[in-house]
Order: sequence, then structure tokens, then C-alpha cells
Amino acid sequence: MSFINYSSREINCKLVYYGPGLCGKTTNLHYIYAKTSPEAKGKMISLATETERTLFFDFLPLSLGEIRGFKTRFHLYTVPGQVFYDASRKLILKGVDGMVFVVDSQIERMEANIESLDNLRTNLGEQGYDLDKIPYVVQYNKRDLPSAAPIEQLRNLLNPTKVPEFEACATTGVGVFDTLKAVAKSVLTELKRGS
Repeated sequence: MSFINYSSREINCKLVYYGPGLCGKTTNLHYIYAKTSPEAKGKMISLATETERTLFFDFLPLSLGEIRGFKTRFHLYTVPGQVFYDASRKLILKGVDGMVFVVDSQIERMEANIESLDNLRTNLGEQGYDLDKIPYVVQYNKRDLPSAAPIEQLRNLLNPTKVPEFEACATTGVGVFDTLKAVAKSVLTELKRGS
């Protein structure tokens, strides 16, 4: 649920990157942060955990467009990939406006992808959200690896509702901004529809 700050004339929207451990969620946000001009971004906040290599969450306000004279600011978050951190995932999903599901394209990670997508649906449901009713895109990351599954196989298993999807290699930035722009545009469309 977006937050409107009338004094600064800003609409704040929350985008969450979700997916299995080590799929590239954090790499996506690091790439976006590195390529975004300093005046368009705030600080990236990283809360690392003892037992996990990935970040607990990233925070990146990114200014894009205006709606009825209000600037739109996007706050980007990642969730921890490991199932052990499910309570953290649920907390980060509170107030979400848009979702990016990051798929690890490697064949050997298929089960982890399916488990993570099921977990996303469950956790959103517990918060009163339906994945099929919020702005949502799928990113097939790690397309550069030799063990990457065919897109058709990934699509059948992980994107049966045919939401917008993007092939990516987050380490080089391929598809990273295309993914972000698509989910941001979808969120803005929802906001305009509701205003």
C-alpha cells in the first residue's frame, strides 16, 4: 500500500525482490544502485545476518515520474532467500506495492524456484494480498550460465499466468533495468487507476 507524504508531495511505493537463496536479488539491487545517479537515490541500507551471505534487505529510494503533481519514490527491498528467514520475509512484504520474482535459471535450482514461488504466494496470502492481483513481474536471471534451463520450461513452471517476464544477467546488468521499469510502470498504472 503506497504511502502519500503531503508535505513533501511524494508518493512512496514499495517494490520487493523475492526468490530463492543466491538467485540474484541482491545483485539486481547493487547494479541498480551503482547505475543510478547520486541525486536520485538515498542510502542503501544493508542488514547482514551471521549465517547468510545475502543481504537482509536493501533500501533504495528511486525517483520516477509524477502523479497529479506528486513525485513518485520507489523503495526497493530484497528478502532473504533461505527458508529459515521466513518471518523476515513476511515482515518485508508488509505494505508491498509491486513484486519482482527473481528466478535462478539453472536447471539444478528448479525445485528451489518452485518452493520460493509457493512460499511467496503463501506469505502474501497471510498478509491479505493475492499475487495475481498486484503488480508483478518475473525475471529469469543467470541466463548466461551453461546450465540455464530453456525459457519455455521456466515459463511453464514459474509463470503460468503469463505476467511480464525478462531474461537477465544481474552481474552484467542485462535485463535489470527492463525488469525494474516494468514493475514500476505497473505500480504507477495501478496508482493512477486508484486515484
